[in-house]
Amino acid sequence: MTTLNSLDPSAVAVTEAIRTGDLAALRGLLADQPGLASAQITETEDAERAGTRSLLHIATDWPGHYPRGPEVVALLVAAGADPGARFVGAHTETPLHWAASNNDVTAIDALLKAGADIEAPGAVLGGGSPLADACGFGQWRAARRLVERGARVGLDEAAALGLRETVEEYLARDAPGPDALDRAFWSACHGGQLDVARLLRARGADLDRPGPDGRTPLDIARDQDADGVVAWLVGEGAKSAG
Repeated sequence: MTTLNSLDPSAVAVTEAIRTGDLAALRGLLADQPGLASAQITETEDAERAGTRSLLHIATDWPGHYPRGPEVVALLVAAGADPGARFVGAHTETPLHWAASNNDVTAIDALLKAGADIEAPGAVLGGGSPLADACGFGQWRAARRLVERGARVGLDEAAALGLRETVEEYLARDAPGPDALDRAFWSACHGGQLDVARLLRARGADLDRPGPDGRTPLDIARDQDADGVVAWLVGEGAKSAG
């Protein structure tokens, strides 16, 4: 497998073709350099972005939504790119994790069509699936598309997406303990899901327990402009971490 520094002329050229959706240039590069589609690009100049990524990671990197994204994904895969390639560095996310984190629904569809594993572990948030990243970063269109495409939905994700029936099934079947209830409650407030938040509160969820980033349910609801949830939490006496 070829590994290129991000400043290598070939890496610069292929990155530019991917990011601009220049299919003709991309085809030419892939034809002229056999094995380029499966190459890994290593970033060494930018400490915050340090690590090694595939060309499909480049196609789904923040902020995503690049021109002709689905066509670029299809072209790269046809030329030998692995839709399940892993980032090498601070985490092991796949391109599907990145598309989910960017709310890039068309890239999600293209990657799934190409054979990406919808349940691949490795999310930067808790090591879970792409759905975990989508919900964790508040990328709700991506999260709903993944669910539509068959992603397995945990209690936290169901709460964040307002899937009350699924939440009720978890409550009836698994009898989640205090920690699980509190996480689900925080997720419901993150997603602005008042109905589910009320349900979980009635089951004993802690009103003020912070989430993984230190923000309380009230804090995250405010950050998401979930005015209905905020008003209800304030009425319940909820507190901010600040």
